[in-house]
Amino acid sequence: MRRNRRVKIVATLGPASNNEAMMRRLFEAGADVFRVNMSHATHDGLRDIHAIVRKLELEFSRPIGILVDLQGPKLRIGKFESGAIRLTEGDVLSFVRREGIGALGRVHLPHPEIFQAVQPGHTLLLDDGKFKLRVIDASDVRIDAEVMTSGVLGSRKGISLPDTVLPLGAMTENDRADVDYALSLGVAWVALSFVQRGEDVAEARKIARGRASVMAKIEKPSALNHLKEIIDLSDAIMVARGDLGVEMPVEKVPGLQKQITRAARNAGKPVVVATQMLESMIYSHAPTRAEVSDVATAVFEGADAIMLSAESAVGKFPVEAVETMDRVAMEVERDPLYEAIIHAQRIGPEATGADAISAAARTVAETLNLAAIICYTASGATSLRAARERPAQPILALTPIPATGRKLALVWGLHCVLTDDPRDLDDMVAKACRIAYQEGFALPGQRVIILAGVPLGTPGATNMLRIAFVGDGSEDY
Repeated sequence: MRRNRRVKIVATLGPASNNEAMMRRLFEAGADVFRVNMSHATHDGLRDIHAIVRKLELEFSRPIGILVDLQGPKLRIGKFESGAIRLTEGDVLSFVRREGIGALGRVHLPHPEIFQAVQPGHTLLLDDGKFKLRVIDASDVRIDAEVMTSGVLGSRKGISLPDTVLPLGAMTENDRADVDYALSLGVAWVALSFVQRGEDVAEARKIARGRASVMAKIEKPSALNHLKEIIDLSDAIMVARGDLGVEMPVEKVPGLQKQITRAARNAGKPVVVATQMLESMIYSHAPTRAEVSDVATAVFEGADAIMLSAESAVGKFPVEAVETMDRVAMEVERDPLYEAIIHAQRIGPEATGADAISAAARTVAETLNLAAIICYTASGATSLRAARERPAQPILALTPIPATGRKLALVWGLHCVLTDDPRDLDDMVAKACRIAYQEGFALPGQRVIILAGVPLGTPGATNMLRIAFVGDGSEDY
């Protein structure tokens, strides 16, 4: 099955969509990767989803990615005696380490790490940012904070600290168990929540040991201060705009989205734009015009993938949400300004042979108006380099390794095909041309450009570029 767009679509699964019939419809509508949010999923549920995805792969003869999104640490206040208290602007609310039921003006905070790190002047956000407080005094056992937003605060609500770097790792024991199980199934991607600095990503990579690719979610202000280090250590980046919008002024999020997207693209790392893209489609069969514009902006920026969350997980119109995203993306990519906008962000290749050849392949393909760029790839590195160039031509990624194909299902412009390694260079050219013809990317008489590493199967050793003519499928190439 060939997509008629280059940006990829990630669909989150949930009660509205985690059965075989609906997942088939979502894939047919345009979903390239299925996301499983471990905040709401069990190991048995993940196992069932994995089995369905592998069945769909055989049915459609195309690699399909699975993204397991880890929950991360959840910081919550304790309980109130009456279930809730009223906060009034100007009041002082005290957070205490001593366990007990909260009463007027006081609440238990069962996270000693917060007491260790918070300082006067820092901001506390409660209940997804609905309540804002400013710390006026802090010690190892008590934090006093002035209420800046009035309202009724319930028990066990979440607490965020946008100004505070907490002495917490990004992974809990539950997360480690989830990673181990996901790796045992062979999932392609693991998304890491609560990333504050590069060490958090390094810990996840150590656990994954190359068995899955690690995606860092940028959702905390502290991560922005270490963005380059986080990108360097990650295999991909997710712009988690919902949490960013809670912990930062919402007017800053669009600019940050552009900065993060551009930084990831410059590093050649896939970038996913996520959260509230078609939020109204949870309840409505049609999006708002503002939501359509939001999706279009991410596509114009050159994001590798755009993601649906609640829209496909619990919404009333999961298939329609994917179809809408698919239509918007295709329309943007047909826009006369699309190529100019997306290429304005292109940077020069790094001083390596592989990068130089990938850049040359794009230039040759565009200059000669070739039908396609074809990459032989074992680890995925060759195809990632080709996609980084954002060429006008479609890119075919040929690999003998299913795990590589599933990883590349997330990457901009790549159409992945599983195939055996060629016997020699002549067989490599013949196989590439035959697949380009069979997959509908090239007609007889057209030319394609082929990238590979010689000797074949050597990861990251892209060192060969070749132009070839495509036959009619009845001849040797």
